[in-house]
Amino acid sequence: MKNNVRLLVSFLLMTMSTVAFATDSQDLTRLKKNYQSLLIAGEPNDSLKHDLMKVEPEVEVSDQVVVELHQKYPTTEEKLSRIRSHFKADGSWDDVNYADKKRSGWEPKVHADRLLELAKLFADPSSKYYQSKEIEAMIRRAMNYWFTTKPVCLNWWYNQIGIPRTMGSAFVLFDDYLTAEERQAAVEVMQRAKFGMTGQNKVWLAGNVLMRAILQRDEQLVRQARDVIASEIVTGQTEGIKNDWSFHQHGPQLQFGNYGLSFISGMAFYYGVFKGTSFQFSDGQVDILTSLINKGYKWVIWNRRMDVSSLGRQFFHNTQLHKAYSLAFASEAFGIGGFPRVGNPLVGQKHFDDSDYTVHRSKDWMASIKMSSSRVKGSELVNEDNLKGKFMGDGATFFYQTGDEYRNIFPYWYWDRIPGVTSYENPYYKPMSPGLNRDVLTSKVKHPQQLTTEQLAEAKAQLASMNWSNNTSAKVGGLTDGKIGMSAMEIVRDGLTAYKAWLMTDDYVLCLGNGIRSDSTALVYTGVEQCLQRGDLEMWQKNAWTPVTEEVTVEQQEVRFFHNHTAYIIMGQNPCVAMAEERSARWCDVMGMYTPEVQTNKVVDIHLLHGTQPCGASYLYIVVPQTTKEALRKMSFKDVKVVRNDEVAQIVMAKAAGKGCWIAAYEATTLKVWGKAYEVKTPGIYYVEKDGKNLKTLLEKPFRL
Repeated sequence: MKNNVRLLVSFLLMTMSTVAFATDSQDLTRLKKNYQSLLIAGEPNDSLKHDLMKVEPEVEVSDQVVVELHQKYPTTEEKLSRIRSHFKADGSWDDVNYADKKRSGWEPKVHADRLLELAKLFADPSSKYYQSKEIEAMIRRAMNYWFTTKPVCLNWWYNQIGIPRTMGSAFVLFDDYLTAEERQAAVEVMQRAKFGMTGQNKVWLAGNVLMRAILQRDEQLVRQARDVIASEIVTGQTEGIKNDWSFHQHGPQLQFGNYGLSFISGMAFYYGVFKGTSFQFSDGQVDILTSLINKGYKWVIWNRRMDVSSLGRQFFHNTQLHKAYSLAFASEAFGIGGFPRVGNPLVGQKHFDDSDYTVHRSKDWMASIKMSSSRVKGSELVNEDNLKGKFMGDGATFFYQTGDEYRNIFPYWYWDRIPGVTSYENPYYKPMSPGLNRDVLTSKVKHPQQLTTEQLAEAKAQLASMNWSNNTSAKVGGLTDGKIGMSAMEIVRDGLTAYKAWLMTDDYVLCLGNGIRSDSTALVYTGVEQCLQRGDLEMWQKNAWTPVTEEVTVEQQEVRFFHNHTAYIIMGQNPCVAMAEERSARWCDVMGMYTPEVQTNKVVDIHLLHGTQPCGASYLYIVVPQTTKEALRKMSFKDVKVVRNDEVAQIVMAKAAGKGCWIAAYEATTLKVWGKAYEVKTPGIYYVEKDGKNLKTLLEKPFRL
């Protein structure tokens, strides 16, 4: 009897499995139609697309997310006219450098982009070029040129992901018109992509295999590609979606705006491709994807601008805007709203524990802090992307009201004094520095015969500045009750040590540091602000507001600055430097893919000087966004009490942060709080209140040692 039951159960399970995975004969056809309809942008039919059309398209594009965002723009007659005018009889374009050796912004990718535009015009029933013989002929010639010349990039990503992803989309749109020879050649292009790798790279590769499977009518391969794509819809892995709903790639590194954005945008696309077929995502998988948006991405978007610290290494032109729109479209595909052009429904504070990253959102402004540790990388330099961002994970602190405070500021920054960061002076992080091409510098150092002694020393120094180290301390973290909280970090790297803490409330952000030491003769800074100038930078001095029109250095117990509805109150004995100046810079010195061209912009810069080889330097300042000069003039911080600020602990009491005491302790010790002993058994961040005659710990977050 038991054997019969087992046989019956086995039969039922096999039957259920067959039902679950059997595909309708129309499944593949439905999937291809879904794919084609999602590729054809057509005219804008909702407010999000209408808003996007107001953003001028970029001329130089390397970011795949931005490439795909630009594909939502309808092809205008003017653009088509340019495509026609440069098109040659052999199927190439005379304005494309097919011999380009760049690893980012590779020019032959333009050929693939234009091929896709033509394919979209040809396949779109609403286009006047629908099934046009002229467009069809251009498509065939452009494909044949690529099939014959087979351009190859020095960067593997273009060969295996970027080109197949773009050309594959064109092939799918043109699928019913491919000759047998064209189909075989198209399959060969797509065969450069094979299953493998991790995170978003794994998804990209599987997506390219999916397009090949459609071209080959291989339903089994379609299912295999679908399963590989869906296999990344999990949490808690080494790379991909983390348990705190941040996203990692290239090791333990925050990649919301880079690989993570490609991931969620791609998954939104595949959600639509598989919808209504047996390949569609499960409810559990959809729940993970929507949670990534609701519990992760919603925190980093302000007025359709993405936080600078979420961008990864991609500091492109208009990148904050483009990435926010890409996310909004992905969210729309899942039926998720909450990304208005103005106004922000999400209020509160979140610390992303897996990424050493804190975001505070009030009704009127947002602030973020990006830290790093022995567990979490601060930033990366890859393919000449992010040539100067070495210190981006050392406490970068950004403040947003409109969202445009730092939009396109990247070439004009002094990258060694990013807001919130304590670092040493590096001349190669200033505007107008020489192009920092790692390959060129390495070649110079290895083959110095043509260099003078001074030139060789310069090349070695530049190369050394690009060999990025990471913070080696594990004493980094954040504690929040969901509304207010404290973040803290110990920095130990490159001979520099510092203890930094932030108390974030809806009224202000208090920033304090101590134990600042350096073994270098280079000057050590702490950046307070470095944003685009919007109106005058003014200083309260001698009972009057004085515009700062040139660099000023102030040494006094307290100094107050006002700029763009934001107050900066500097306390303590550190010399404070402030300036509002026009700077000249080149985008190619930050992102190597750009054409060398000098541009100018106006920047406000406030920073603190700690001198050379400081030994125990400290600082204290408060930033109050969304305020007025009159309010700043009257502001009193008598209720803010810094009980302790040293290398052992930073202890703060403030009315805006509750009736208790916030503590960042960097070692196991006994502290004095309200005259009572408070024992810290594990270094970390604690919130303590009085409980009668005793002290009660209400919140705690030990550092992840």
